[in-house]
Amino acid sequence: MSRTTIPDLSEKYAGGTPLSMLTAYDAPIARQVDRAGVDMILVGDSAGDNHLGYDDTLPVTMEEALSNTGAVVRGTREAFIVADMPFLSYGTSLSESVENAGRFLKEADADAVKLETAPYGEATIEIVDRCTELGIPVQGHVGLTPQRENQIGGAYVQGRDTDTSTTGEALVETAQRLEEAGAFSVVLETVSEPVARRVTEAVDVPTIGIGSGRYVDGQVLVVSDVLGLGAEPYSLSKQYADLDSAIRSAVEQYVAEVESGEFPTAENAFDPIEEG
Repeated sequence: MSRTTIPDLSEKYAGGTPLSMLTAYDAPIARQVDRAGVDMILVGDSAGDNHLGYDDTLPVTMEEALSNTGAVVRGTREAFIVADMPFLSYGTSLSESVENAGRFLKEADADAVKLETAPYGEATIEIVDRCTELGIPVQGHVGLTPQRENQIGGAYVQGRDTDTSTTGEALVETAQRLEEAGAFSVVLETVSEPVARRVTEAVDVPTIGIGSGRYVDGQVLVVSDVLGLGAEPYSLSKQYADLDSAIRSAVEQYVAEVESGEFPTAENAFDPIEEG
């Protein structure tokens, strides 16, 4: 089968079937995610704290993001691949932003890029408009925007009437402006369910929720959370496997067999010595 396209996603959305999306950062995991039938893979800047060992997403570089994206593309055949643009790879200037976005398509063979957008984020909306004009598909991202964590002050739910939350009106208008600029879909991260529903009803492109409840057009989760792979449990997520335990058990057995001499055997050797 051929790789999923934006028209394919639009057709599924129009038919009322929710879209599925997971993150991946390397070829082996991406290969299994792809074979399992996910619609989209996000090569997220969440690689920072889930793959590269950083404390958060901010240190991720363009080179690291390009390398991760290329690996995911090479490991997959069907899923639509979205590359997350890292902190400060966009927004400092329009020309640099568009050039960096284009690199994900030219050098890593991604299908689209994703940009986090602050409430009423004029600079980012202009970048989305220019990218889509030039043929670079863009996925928007509103609500909790981790790249602004130093400004926000924490992972607060958005769409609430509090000092730490963006208003529902701001989220709705920002999503609408992203759609007008050409975004083919919009991620809603950690948005209260009523406001996520309002945003979904206000735009005519798919909304992809993470921690934003049931009334959206699709879901995205971090693959480490889903697989139970070095991840902390989050209420917005769901763990479907326990790879931490499986990996630890396998390694413990390997260590024991090496120490006991049980591994390797003659079957693991080339031109094994015949024992008398």
